[in-house]
Amino acid sequence: MLAITLLAVLAFAPRSETQGPIGPDTVLVASGSLRLRALLWRPQGKGPFPAVLFSHGSALDSANSANGRRDARNRERGAAVLGPIFARHGYVFLYLFRRGAGLSVGQGTYSGDLRAAELAANGQEAHDRLQIRLLEGDELSDAFAGLAYLRSLPEVDAGRVAVAGHSFGGSLTLLIAEHDSTLRAAVDFASAAGSWRSTLLRARLKAAVSRTAVPVFFIHASNDYSIEPGESLAADMAQVAKPYRLRIYPPVGRTAEEGHSMVYLSPATWEADVFAFLDAYMRP
Repeated sequence: MLAITLLAVLAFAPRSETQGPIGPDTVLVASGSLRLRALLWRPQGKGPFPAVLFSHGSALDSANSANGRRDARNRERGAAVLGPIFARHGYVFLYLFRRGAGLSVGQGTYSGDLRAAELAANGQEAHDRLQIRLLEGDELSDAFAGLAYLRSLPEVDAGRVAVAGHSFGGSLTLLIAEHDSTLRAAVDFASAAGSWRSTLLRARLKAAVSRTAVPVFFIHASNDYSIEPGESLAADMAQVAKPYRLRIYPPVGRTAEEGHSMVYLSPATWEADVFAFLDAYMRP
């Protein structure tokens, strides 16, 4: 159902009334010894433009299983939904496939595979510890490699860069913002919605938002697996008077999975709010 809906979004995605965005170009991003692939979209014109790095989620399905192959295809389709939207709004947009995921298959091991194996072998607690190690280790390293690549592009204004992410990638986005105070903004779509029961993850994300200097926009559909992550983390930022925004949108689709995937399935729901937020911090 998700794949069918993504195809429908692609078919009816809004288009620019003038010249459309440029891309996608498939580019290589060096992360240590790995050569990761990413999809890059650019606005029309000369620039330099503000830019956004997007971090995808990390499903538990094996990359070698039928479900994993479907997840990889959906991720590429999701990138094709988002890239043109950001470029039409004047942003260079980099959708990085982190190690082992999607177009980067064969470059390192997919984090969903690692988590699934740890869960099967050693149980939930061990899985939760691994999730934190991945977020703080290889996944964060890949994300910073993507940021370095994005900032190196001549058409990008390296002083006007933001990060965004979905689900596991939303959690990663918060850690990126914690470590890089030069970022202008961060947009968190549904981070930890399926993992908020993990005390380790809750504590780590709360620590991240308590230390970040970057404005954060927390986003959920009301039928997400849980809206508590956004509500709780936004409250933490409010308590210490840090800039943030929180929106809980009406349900998207009929299931928690469809609500969780709102970033791809219903861009019209969040588009105006997200670009008002980004423009406020990226275009002064």
